[in-house]
Amino acid sequence: MAKKRWFSIALQLKGSVIPEILPRTLVCTAFGTSISILYGYGFAVSLPILAGLIPNIVLGLLLVFRTNTAYERFWEGRKAWGSLMNTVRNLARQIWVAVLEKELEDRENKIRAVRLLPAFAVAMKLHLRHEPVSAELAGLIAPEQFEKLKSMNHPALEIAFWISDYLQQQHERGCLNTHQLIAMNELLNFMVDALGACERIQKTPMPVAYNIHLKQLLLIYCLSLPFQMVAGLEWLTGPVVGLISFTLLGIEEIGIEIEDPFGRDPNDLPLDAICTNMQRNINDLTALSPTQRISPQVSRSSFED
Repeated sequence: MAKKRWFSIALQLKGSVIPEILPRTLVCTAFGTSISILYGYGFAVSLPILAGLIPNIVLGLLLVFRTNTAYERFWEGRKAWGSLMNTVRNLARQIWVAVLEKELEDRENKIRAVRLLPAFAVAMKLHLRHEPVSAELAGLIAPEQFEKLKSMNHPALEIAFWISDYLQQQHERGCLNTHQLIAMNELLNFMVDALGACERIQKTPMPVAYNIHLKQLLLIYCLSLPFQMVAGLEWLTGPVVGLISFTLLGIEEIGIEIEDPFGRDPNDLPLDAICTNMQRNINDLTALSPTQRISPQVSRSSFED
């Protein structure tokens, strides 16, 4: 089964960069084939001196730096979302347990407040994807709040404001003491910090000059390969050039795929699943009564992924 799984992964197209790099690879293959045809007809196209045009180590280091930089951005995005999930869980638990219920409508207001936490995550996801407020938020907030968000430039920050406003109101009503308010506001700040970290990743693209220069070097290298190899490979020049081009262009394309990890591509972060998991955690929490004693085992299982 493990071998079948390995081969199925190696041969699958979904999630790979093959569709993106295939046209470029075919161009390089065709160019290599044309050089081999010219060599077969006696044209002096063999130029092994071009092997020193771009040293392999220089191109390799550039590609490794490109891929490592992109993966660092991907991993930083994942850490930001992981931090957001833990903060949402902690803040929801503190609101649900610490905020006192003095009137009948306090329980309903508390439920609406803790549902604003996954709503913040959903709004953050939509913001990073440059998508408008959608029906995904409608089930988490009040209808008047949903209409309000449609006119806001940054819905996630508006939701953070609503959460902060709710906490301040409970403090003024005597349902929350000062220390609890400070602790909850600090957690809310962590949520906004996670948003800022993701925005920093998205709004700090790779330098244009670096991207252009790397693409130019790749193009020059791949198109110079046939002249270096044709004397030794002859009719195999085209396929070998295509294989080498496929490898190098694929490494570059992987870096492009993961440098902005907040979209909907197969290689992006599973933000939909993360947001759904947050909503499920909040639903589990609001099904519990904060006046009951809960065993540690039950408390932990309610917040596991």
